Amino acid sequence: MRKIGHFVTGIHVEGKSGRFGNIYNPSTGEKLAEVSIANREEVNNAVSQAKEHQQEWAQINPQNRARVFTEFVRLVNKEKKALAELLSSEHGKIVADSLGDIQRGIEVMEFVCGAPHLLKGEFNSNVGSGIDMYSLRQPLGVVAGITPFNFPAMIPLWKLGPALACGNAFILKPSEKDPSVPMRLAELMIEAGLPKGVFNVINGDKEAVDALLEHPDVSAIGFVGSTPIARYVYSQACANGKRAQCFGGAKNHMVIMPDADIEQAANALIGAAYGSAGERCMAISVAVPVGQKTAEALREKLIPKIEKLTIGTAVDEAADYGPVISKEHLEKIRGYIDIGIEEGADLIVDGRDFRLNGYENGYYMGSCLFDNVTTRMRIYKEEIFGPVLCITRADNYEDAVNIVNGCDFGNGTSIYTRDGDTARDFSSRIMIGMVGINVPIPVPLAYYSFGGWKASSFGDLNQHGPDSIRFYSRLKTITSRWPHGKKEQAAFTLPVMD
Repeated sequence: MRKIGHFVTGIHVEGKSGRFGNIYNPSTGEKLAEVSIANREEVNNAVSQAKEHQQEWAQINPQNRARVFTEFVRLVNKEKKALAELLSSEHGKIVADSLGDIQRGIEVMEFVCGAPHLLKGEFNSNVGSGIDMYSLRQPLGVVAGITPFNFPAMIPLWKLGPALACGNAFILKPSEKDPSVPMRLAELMIEAGLPKGVFNVINGDKEAVDALLEHPDVSAIGFVGSTPIARYVYSQACANGKRAQCFGGAKNHMVIMPDADIEQAANALIGAAYGSAGERCMAISVAVPVGQKTAEALREKLIPKIEKLTIGTAVDEAADYGPVISKEHLEKIRGYIDIGIEEGADLIVDGRDFRLNGYENGYYMGSCLFDNVTTRMRIYKEEIFGPVLCITRADNYEDAVNIVNGCDFGNGTSIYTRDGDTARDFSSRIMIGMVGINVPIPVPLAYYSFGGWKASSFGDLNQHGPDSIRFYSRLKTITSRWPHGKKEQAAFTLPVMD
C-alpha cells in the first residue's frame, strides 16, 4: 500500500504521528493509499525550516524569483495530462475537468511571473524641502495555506504563487482526501529552482490546522473550505495576530429574465450546476426564473437535458461528470434530497438511485432537480455541494434581486437577459462578490481578484490578482532627507511639508 508522508526541505519525509488517513478512488471505491496525519511537532518542524530558509529566498531579486515560476509553469505544462489523471484518480472529477483545474492554477503562476512589476512601490521627490518619500512592499515571512479537496491543484497554486512571489516561505496543508497532486507540485517547484525549505507540504487534520493557527512564526493564513470552518480559522488567526483571508461556502443564483434566450440559459445551467458533480464553490445551485411563464419554459428545457447527462468514471471521456469525493459525502447529498421532499419541494428529477454498472462501489450521485423551492427551506439555505439544482421562482425582477440579496452567502451570481439596462442595474445593486452577465460561472481571470461577500468570505483581501500581492506583503513608507550642512533646531510640533 502506497504511503504518503510530508514534503519538507525539498524531500519526502515519513510521518511520525502514527496516525493515517485513507485515500480512495471515488470511481471504484478502491483504497489507493494512506496519508500520514501530522502532529504538532511535525508542523512546528516544517515552520522552523521555512523560517530558516525564508530570508535566502527573500534576498533573491523579484526577476530571478519570476524565472523560477516561469520554469515551474513549463514543467507543469509538460506533465499536465499525467497530473490531471492523478488528480482525477483521487478526486473523481473527469480528466477534462482536472485539466481545467490545473490550467486555472497555471494562469495564476503566469500572473506572478510579473513579480518585478507587481512589487514595485511608489516614489515622490521633493515632497518637502529636500525631502523624498517612497514606499516598498516587503514579505511577511512564513505564511500558510489550508486548501480544500475540490480543487487540489488550482487552490494551492492560487495561494503559493503570490506568497512565494512576494518573498515569503510557504507551508501548504492540502486536503487529506487527495494530497498527491500538491505533493507533486512541491517536487516540481524544487526542480524549477526554488530553494529547499521555502515551500513545505504538511498533510494533516484539525491538529495540523490548529498548530499553524497558533504558531508565532506563521504571519498569515489563507483558507478555502466550508463557511463554519472558514469562520473558525479566521477568528483563531485574528486572535493570534495573523493576517487571514478565509473563503467559505456558497449558494450561487442564476436569474433568468423573461427576455433571455431560454435554450442558452438552460445549457449554461446544466454545465454550471452539474459539472464536477456540483463540487464547486462557484457552481450554480439555484435557478431564479422571473415570472411563471419563464419558469415553465426553463423547466421544460432543463428536464430532458438533465435526464440525458452521462455519469461515468473519472477516465470516461464520454462522461459529463464523475463520482463525488467520498461515501460519506454521497450519503450527505442523498440526505439533503430527503430533506427537500419533506419540506415540500417538488423533486422532478430524482438521481438518488443511480448506480453505474460495473462500478457499484463508486460514489456516484445521479442528477437531481427541485422545483418550487422556497427561501425558507434547508435545501435553499444550506450548501449541498452535489449535483442538485433548485428552482426558486420569482414573481418579477425586484423579487429576484431580493431573493439573491437575501441569501446569507455572497460568492457568485449570474443573470441571463438581452436587456443591457437590466444587466447594468443588476450588476450595480446585487450584493455579491462576483457577477456574471450571460456568463454562468463568473470566475475572474488571474489578473483580477477572486472573492465573495457575506458568509462566503472573511477578511479584507481576496485571492489572486492585485489583492493577493497586497495580502502576502506589507507596505513600508520611507521619508528621506539628506541635509546640506544646514543646522536645525529641535521641533516640537507635528511635521508638515513646506
